[in-house]
Amino acid sequence: MRSGFLLALALGLAGCAALTPAAPSSGLALPARLTAATPGEPTWPDPAWWRGFGAPELDALVAEAMQGSTDIQAAIARVREADAQVRVSGAPLLPVVDLNAQGLRGQTGAVNVASLTGATTRRVRVTASNRITLAASYELDFWGKNRAQLEAAEQGAFAARFTLGTVTITTQAAVAETYFAMLAAQDQLAIQNQNLALARNTLKIVQDRYTVGTATGLDVAQQATVVAQQEAAIPPLQQAFETNRNALATLLGRPPETIVLRGGVFEKLAVPSPRPGLPSDVLARRPDVLAAEAQLAAANANIVYARAAMLPSIQLTGSGGVASLALETLTQPTSAIFNLAAGLTQPIFRGGQLLGQLQMNEAKAQELLANYRAAIINALVDTENALVALRQTTEQEKLQAIAVAQAERAYAIAEAQLRAGTIDLVTLLITQQALFNARDALTRVRLARLQAAVGLFKALGGGWEGSNIAPRPVFGALSRPSMGASCVA
Repeated sequence: MRSGFLLALALGLAGCAALTPAAPSSGLALPARLTAATPGEPTWPDPAWWRGFGAPELDALVAEAMQGSTDIQAAIARVREADAQVRVSGAPLLPVVDLNAQGLRGQTGAVNVASLTGATTRRVRVTASNRITLAASYELDFWGKNRAQLEAAEQGAFAARFTLGTVTITTQAAVAETYFAMLAAQDQLAIQNQNLALARNTLKIVQDRYTVGTATGLDVAQQATVVAQQEAAIPPLQQAFETNRNALATLLGRPPETIVLRGGVFEKLAVPSPRPGLPSDVLARRPDVLAAEAQLAAANANIVYARAAMLPSIQLTGSGGVASLALETLTQPTSAIFNLAAGLTQPIFRGGQLLGQLQMNEAKAQELLANYRAAIINALVDTENALVALRQTTEQEKLQAIAVAQAERAYAIAEAQLRAGTIDLVTLLITQQALFNARDALTRVRLARLQAAVGLFKALGGGWEGSNIAPRPVFGALSRPSMGASCVA
């Protein structure tokens, strides 16, 4: 018997090893360093990274979005759903116990009974029984099927938490980007009003010269056209300001009519610039990469479950209690009842259902492996692009500020020469348009720089921290993900 038991145990363990698929690797080799990163010690984003821009109004908006965002609220609900699924999936690992209490009373009808004196009487037969039992059943998780189901649910719960981190970072970044776009539209509107004032001032000069005969009607008409063009450029900027303000309402989860923003700090904003570390560090901070990793681990656990479903299952059942015709005798030893049973079930024919489920789970794992690789590549590409964008827009803003200063100087000289009559209106118009374009370009490139900084924070995982997530297998960004279930006899 002992030899037979050891042989069965060895065969069972061999079967467990056969159930677990080989853990796949992403097949990607990480570069030694990020190409666009500057040398030096890495500085990761602060959990409240948006405070680095020095805009108290932005701080308040992000704090409100963290509480009111419908996307974040939905992601939190999905985490609760996943936690509940873990409890559901873990239940088969424990026995099922039910209490059954039953009391029966019955009457079978009247019966004629003859006495010794010859008299006939009618009696009613009454039956009674009382029963209290506890029934328990338990499936031996010999092939690790139930364990694999629990592992898949746990990895799904981890993925839900990582997805919540991604939604949170995306919402924070969207609030910052929309706020900056609103400030840029506000700044462009102020610049456009300045341009309009310059155009009207030049029109007055041309009209004065026309009055004294030193300018023509064509000169007046040309400058009047410039004034009209500058006036026509104002409504789109007002629309952009209002549209971005309303977009904030969606992110904050409240009606647009309640959004009141001061703005007016576009030129005063600081532009923080964190420095990333190694590529593996970047991936370890990205919740979207971690979510893809957890989803792959869950899929691999589902493969174990599907394979185990094709093997025999052993069910243990038992019940015990007391039964008696009278309530007062339920506690007597002679009223005790019990039964024990063990059964083995081997699937024989299911119309291809079990094999189809296994093949579907294997295909799903391949899909999620491709998604995992894509998440790694996208994370590195996002970081490289954000680093390049921030560096180039920073340099571009410096050069554009010089261009604006030169254009303002050129316009001042041209205006003075026009008043003196040493140049014609065409020269002034060219100089004036160059100034308008330079001012507009400076606002646009400054917005691009702010958005690039937000993009870098987002690419580096923002201020997301996974310290509040329950411990899980640490795979590393490119190591082989856990295959989930272990074989439990």
